[in-house]
Amino acid sequence: MADEVDEAIAGELRLMDPSVRMSQSLVRQLLDPHFVEVGASGRRWAYEEMLAALPEMDGAAEDGPRYEPSEMIGVMLAPGLVHLTYETTIGGNRARRSSLWRKQSAGAKWQMYYHQATPVPSEDT
Repeated sequence: MADEVDEAIAGELRLMDPSVRMSQSLVRQLLDPHFVEVGASGRRWAYEEMLAALPEMDGAAEDGPRYEPSEMIGVMLAPGLVHLTYETTIGGNRARRSSLWRKQSAGAKWQMYYHQATPVPSEDT
């Protein structure tokens, strides 16, 4: 069970890597084709929208601000389904994040199925 959580965490961290964010082929390996995100802005993103926008989003430039994750933990909800929670900081903005990673069959790769980011108000300590 710990290996599955570790694999999901590794995938989550890869998605924060600017070189991965700039590569549609690498992102396609990490996002489930049915991927949905509700971003910190409240916008709903579908798979194709995210693929198109990710290279222009925060954290994509090698010389720009990067996501700094903290307190990442994972729980195996069911076979093939891992839930991750953590916080990020980028450019002085904090967000609490939740991701569902799934593995659809033996031998398949873990892919992010759902992601949600909730802004943390600056007065929240």
